[in-house]
Amino acid sequence: MKLTVKIKRYNPEKDTAPHWQSYEVPAEPLDSALALLLHIKWHIDGTLTFRKSCAHGICGSDAMQINGENKLACSILVQDIVKGDGDTITFAPLPGSPVIKDLVIDQTRFFEKYRAVMPWLINNTPPPEKERIQSPEDFDLIEDATKCIMCGACTHSCPSTWADPDYLGPAAMLKAYRYTLDTRDEGSDERLGVVDSKEGLWKCYTIFNCVQACPKEIDITRWLSALKRKSVTARL
Repeated sequence: MKLTVKIKRYNPEKDTAPHWQSYEVPAEPLDSALALLLHIKWHIDGTLTFRKSCAHGICGSDAMQINGENKLACSILVQDIVKGDGDTITFAPLPGSPVIKDLVIDQTRFFEKYRAVMPWLINNTPPPEKERIQSPEDFDLIEDATKCIMCGACTHSCPSTWADPDYLGPAAMLKAYRYTLDTRDEGSDERLGVVDSKEGLWKCYTIFNCVQACPKEIDITRWLSALKRKSVTARL
């Protein structure tokens, strides 16, 4: 079948504002949305710019808006977003960040917030001879959060992010949850000092956009609520 692919294009060297450009692209139902962009890039218009790497839903680099929803282009199939021949698929950059070119956004602030929550194991106790032991029950508390690939789909679906560029966002705070609730970690106080703020946990209004956008189906709002409880308990 053939599809109409509409892409929100923007080249800062030539354009004063973004504009939509359409392409006719051959497709099969089991093709990924990324395959459509690659066909355009390789066979129709080499100037098209977007991020991609592993193409297997692991690196998170090809997150973008597809038919108005934040998705991973490599992880969504044509058959899931069109009904048949002649249908239209739209691609646009993730909202809430400056656009560098076409579907590529500036992720500088996103990763600054990520680093701010100290997303690594903090433990000043001398390491044991083999490993730091964690029970299966304790790992269950953080397992869902460990699935995060930092694609940014959740953060860029959040109205609080759109309204406040200083808001930490769900991706960064989910990482804070993952390490703060890790029983092998000793950096809880430091991380809670970052997220327990008006630009952190308390600007999360449990809208659930992040849960809907997450390509790994992580229950993000649930874990941020748990981190809120942890934060309040730590004050007592």
